[in-house]
Amino acid sequence: MGATRKVVIIGSGPAGYTAAIYAARANLAPLQFIGAQFGGQLMLTTLVENYPGFVDGIDGPPLMEIFRKQAERFGTEMITDDVTAVDFSRRPLAVTAGEESYETHTVIIATGASAKLIGLENETKLMGRGVSTCATCDGFFFRDQDIMVVGGGDSAVEEALYLSRLGRKVDVVHRRDTLRASKIMQERAFKNSKIGFIWDSVVEDIRDPAQGKVTTVLLRNLKSGARSERPVDGLFVAIGHRPNTQIFHGQIEMHANGYIKVVPGTTETSVPGVFAAGDVQDFTYRQAVTAAGTGCMAALEAERYLEATHE
Repeated sequence: MGATRKVVIIGSGPAGYTAAIYAARANLAPLQFIGAQFGGQLMLTTLVENYPGFVDGIDGPPLMEIFRKQAERFGTEMITDDVTAVDFSRRPLAVTAGEESYETHTVIIATGASAKLIGLENETKLMGRGVSTCATCDGFFFRDQDIMVVGGGDSAVEEALYLSRLGRKVDVVHRRDTLRASKIMQERAFKNSKIGFIWDSVVEDIRDPAQGKVTTVLLRNLKSGARSERPVDGLFVAIGHRPNTQIFHGQIEMHANGYIKVVPGTTETSVPGVFAAGDVQDFTYRQAVTAAGTGCMAALEAERYLEATHE
């Protein structure tokens, strides 16, 4: 089991790496579980133009590599194993990865969230090349182009409204004939002349990986079974996000949607010494810069907690 750590960080997107940078610089010798798929959702993103400090933008993977190197430079110890279990009912807290168990006085959870996908092979192949899960991240690249949004909830309508300011036309594809979005959001969308709706339909295929971009989408009407093709430049999947909180069930308080509850204005969770940063506790903003900000907050709060408890 080894010596009890001061800080263990679980996760490695902007929140996890920023927490590591701050904790390492505070001489807390953080141990960070970056997981087998390190870097978070930015690893699925091509050009990032809204992260401050990069005038011409930067691709997601190299941006995460810079974060990682910075955290390493200050002495963060990184392990590529995925954490498989935690025990927050005991002191010190326990974190298990692989065959090993680690004791720690504080834990920063930064496991993020994953966008729910349609589940098509070409969706994965064209991710970041015309397929996106974030309008505020990628909408700019589809200025004056034809855009399609898949979904019927608030997030889908919000994406469509945002994209309507940039694209030539936005079609919302929904598997039912009514939206699930709130009435006010629906009204805004129906009033918007740039937004159209394709009801009772699903996306069956996205083309064309051979060209390295989205060219057309194959749709199927669920009532008639009829198939149709639509030329489209960008496809935004907005069917929700799933927080990566499975291993924390029963250990910590969560919202009904599975995101970790924090004390407003902090990263404190229901368990003293356990902090949550980034998309694992944020279902409102979901941006790299806000995730990094809460990663900083979590590290500072962990440092203060350690000082207050003399650990």
